[in-house]
Amino acid sequence: MDSMLIEIDHVAIAVRDLEAAVTWYQDVFGASVEHREDVESDGVAEALLRVADSYIQLLTPTRDDSPVAKYLEKKGEGLHHVAYRVANCADALNAVKASGGQVIDEVPRPGSRGTTVAFVHPKGSFGTLIELVQVAS
Repeated sequence: MDSMLIEIDHVAIAVRDLEAAVTWYQDVFGASVEHREDVESDGVAEALLRVADSYIQLLTPTRDDSPVAKYLEKKGEGLHHVAYRVANCADALNAVKASGGQVIDEVPRPGSRGTTVAFVHPKGSFGTLIELVQVAS
């Protein structure tokens, strides 16, 4: 069977101060922000820094009830999730459900950059929150 995972789309890091994190990556690594977006549905602001064909996604909550705000409260800053690029988000999500995996999103939904996304619960994926990302063609 061919892998549904095309490549790593991004590694998400939850931060309390987005501007401080962006500045650190710029000063230390010379990285630059390629994309910024507020994702209202998730209650986050993001800054994407390109690394080869992938991104580092710096995330900060824009409201207290967002999943990232809850994550920061419980675990502090750090690795939030790993996102894998897939050709078809619905197919990949259905494969997770067919295997008995636990999902957060029952159906794919709009993500940042015009992508389609769905999250897989860490309880069914060895403790790692996984985002499936289908890039718009």
